[in-house]
Amino acid sequence: MEPNGVRRVRRRCCRAVCDHTARRPSTAWGRGFILRVPVHDPDHWGSPVVSGALQDALQCLTADRWRIDFVQRRKDFAPQLQNLDLPSSCVVMPFSDGLDSHMAAALLQREHGDSLVPVRLESKSSAGTRRRTAPARAFASMPWRVSYGHTRSVEPNARSRGFTFALLSGIAAVLCESRRIVLPESGQGALGPALVPVGQVHADLRSHPSFTDRMETFVSALFGHAVCYEFPRLWRTKGETLAEFLEACPEDVKWVATRSCWQGARHVSVSGRRRQCGICAACLLRRMSVHAAGRSEAPESYVWEDLSTGRFEDGAACAFSNRKPRGALHEYAIAGVLHLDHLANLRQSAEDAGPLRKQVFLLSRSLGLDERETEDRLERMLRRHEEEWRSFVESLGPRSFVAQWIGRGN
Repeated sequence: MEPNGVRRVRRRCCRAVCDHTARRPSTAWGRGFILRVPVHDPDHWGSPVVSGALQDALQCLTADRWRIDFVQRRKDFAPQLQNLDLPSSCVVMPFSDGLDSHMAAALLQREHGDSLVPVRLESKSSAGTRRRTAPARAFASMPWRVSYGHTRSVEPNARSRGFTFALLSGIAAVLCESRRIVLPESGQGALGPALVPVGQVHADLRSHPSFTDRMETFVSALFGHAVCYEFPRLWRTKGETLAEFLEACPEDVKWVATRSCWQGARHVSVSGRRRQCGICAACLLRRMSVHAAGRSEAPESYVWEDLSTGRFEDGAACAFSNRKPRGALHEYAIAGVLHLDHLANLRQSAEDAGPLRKQVFLLSRSLGLDERETEDRLERMLRRHEEEWRSFVESLGPRSFVAQWIGRGN
């Protein structure tokens, strides 16, 4: 570390490695990085329009300070050729193994057919894990691997992963000679982390129009090709999207095999089988959305099979040993419940009126909408989320630990 808190990275530098291997300060959020990156055309990469747009996008996403010096490569790089077989004038969509991706891909394919190109990151570990939820058209799988060497990841937020997805989607659009990049997230997933940040951390903007607005500028400056990131589900809740998907694709039952939980197998396995935790913010949003759509999932889909119990530890599967109300899982559960409840109370909160107006301003600028129209759309989405959350909590009963945590239990 430099005296001013700047981390200097050379040689095989990568913003992902920086993000994972540099611990955030205990008294502040932002870190400082100086990267030295070898490229074939340092004049182009280092030009103010390209370099400035890149640093602006990274700083918006991570709230870190970035200085990136581009230098001439010493050796030519022979890339491995990959036949992506991309159609021209297609619609590109970044795809994960989550429920939002599966639903959005199915709905978009009904409209665009084979012109929809789902783009995902392909690594050795994930090559065989996502076939069960693949849409009808084959993926455009981008080879991707990040190695930290002997250093383990010390930064769990991994904000820069959003940059990876956005950039590779932009590259796919450039190769297709297309402008349209569709992001599948519904309103709570795209806007919730920015509307209700955790503590004093920087707002999570990985799926926020303020960040993709900057990515449009960067991709255009780098490749000379204009792209547009679209949010067709931005003003709908995940429950509304699921209900629309189930009505449009009643024969599609693969959605139950999608994963919303980001926990690794060693933390959420029961009797040797990996599950979803069922208590983090992502899992709770999924369970609430399934309830709102009038459907249900097997209790065995989650480690925490029953949320209606009066005690947190009693809701977990009997064979799960790490059930006690302590440690990371317990903290994730509390944070997840409070996040969704805070989002549900946002409209009536006087303290949140200022931040809410700020989000309306930012969204209207990024989406090119009138502020009044933006406010109305956001208000409708938040009101719907409030209704779905209240209904979900009531379905668990007044004695559930969820109801007790938010002061609605007995």
